Amino acid sequence: MCLLDAVKEWSDSAIACRASSHTDPANPLRAEGRLGAANGIEYAAQAMAIHGALIAGDDAAPRQGYLTSVRSVSLHVARLDDLPGELDVHAERLSGDANNILYQFSLSHAGRCLLEGRAAVVLDASALG
Repeated sequence: MCLLDAVKEWSDSAIACRASSHTDPANPLRAEGRLGAANGIEYAAQAMAIHGALIAGDDAAPRQGYLTSVRSVSLHVARLDDLPGELDVHAERLSGDANNILYQFSLSHAGRCLLEGRAAVVLDASALG
């Protein structure tokens, strides 16, 4: 399930994406026809995954990542499906090493912040023993 439409820009430390799938009645995250704002965390997680692949480069083997925690999440709206047009999805790498990464993320619409928080990602969890 790919929720993002495109990468707008990226660097070694951050990524900005756009999405319109929140308006799709067939969005698999909808419940009873609605897409709650907390589902925006999945949009951010997909941006983080794309960011990891982009900074790894073409020659690197894909690495499976796991979202291990989200913290300091603030939801500023109740739902996403009633917003026309595109969502802006941002993720910024705050710290990390080869296997553990801390991101700050946000979703916005027409310049208004919809949700924000931090997420910890573990890559190659089996290597942690």
